Amino acid sequence: MTATGRPRVLYVTGWCRSGSTVLGNLLGELAGVVHVGELHYLWRNGVLRQGTNTSCGCGEQVADCPLWSKVLAAVAAPDPGRVARRMLHVQRGYLRTRHTGARLRESAAHRTAPADGAPAVTAALDRMVGCYRAITAQTGARLVVDGSKFPAEAAALLRRDDVDLRILHLVRDPRASAHSWRRRKAYIPAMGVTRSTCYWTAANVASDRIGRAAPDRYLRLRYEDFTRDPRTALARVLELAGLPDPPPVTADGEAVLGVNHTVTGNPDRLTHGPVRIRPDDGWKTRLPAGAGLLATLIASPVLGRYGYSYRR
Repeated sequence: MTATGRPRVLYVTGWCRSGSTVLGNLLGELAGVVHVGELHYLWRNGVLRQGTNTSCGCGEQVADCPLWSKVLAAVAAPDPGRVARRMLHVQRGYLRTRHTGARLRESAAHRTAPADGAPAVTAALDRMVGCYRAITAQTGARLVVDGSKFPAEAAALLRRDDVDLRILHLVRDPRASAHSWRRRKAYIPAMGVTRSTCYWTAANVASDRIGRAAPDRYLRLRYEDFTRDPRTALARVLELAGLPDPPPVTADGEAVLGVNHTVTGNPDRLTHGPVRIRPDDGWKTRLPAGAGLLATLIASPVLGRYGYSYRR
């Protein structure tokens, strides 16, 4: 919570399999920092139990978790199911990646309601900010890390003056991301190269637009730079977040992760104990040549923008 009483939020955007879970969990080891995973899925997975995973990082069902049960009581009583269905309607209709431009235009115009005449969007944003406030009230957090990775949500939140928003844009080589998506991982099903790389391109281009709209509240960080030198990368993130703390990782990339209260996210969020952050370049030898070429072609319009070579 800032001196003005606004919850401070680090919203992570970009595409999946880019290191947001481990980065968030590392930040969550700092006193007063709470990593909540992908808050976007609180309603579908946690309340309605319709998604890929319904458990909190602490091991409890989200609705039964000591933290989330209190948050839901504060923002969704007396009928969490009804609220959840409304949130899903707005998320699907107005807060997908394709809606980033519209939400940015509203933020630039300082509109309090969306231009497309959907007051439900404003109500959904009220609910999101209410969640951040409830999390802060329950935990005393200085910073809430939300790894939802929906650019339109970050764009919409830019116009809110009741939240201190910072935006971290994580990028990973699209071929590494495609390689990771080819394998099923616990409760997350596999995804084909074409689909994953199309999503990669759309999410990162949309996130770039947010950076241009709010450069003073935005940082782009490559997964490769984070894993190569995690202390330096985390120091940059902490500077963006306005926290003076030292990075919670050794010079060798070692850290110890405790229990967290993350919603959905990479199954690695359930891993506790010692970890070591190091580069993962296995895709360079394991990704079939045809799949690598396909991912390169799809991402080629923006590949160089992030410093990635067109060759392996």
